[in-house]
Amino acid sequence: MTATATLDGLIVHDPLLHNGRPILAGTATSVRAIAALYKLGLGPEEIAGELPLTLAQVYAALTYYHLHSEEIETDLAADSEERLIAEYGDFINDR
Repeated sequence: MTATATLDGLIVHDPLLHNGRPILAGTATSVRAIAALYKLGLGPEEIAGELPLTLAQVYAALTYYHLHSEEIETDLAADSEERLIAEYGDFINDR
């Protein structure tokens, strides 16, 4: 199976990376990670300022999230709040 690209190649689904979850091309950052931070109240500029991403990459992830919100929300709901805090706790606490 080969990777497929969407949003002009900014978001990719590769079955070998993150279990095929959508990620930002050329990074290890998943769309769900950006969506989780956004849902925690961070704005796109804050996310781009804190992560090694461009603002365009953050907006691409958010666009994908809004176009596929059911998919991403289902994925986020599968994770417990504790897992999200463990994964992003340092980032959230530094705000």
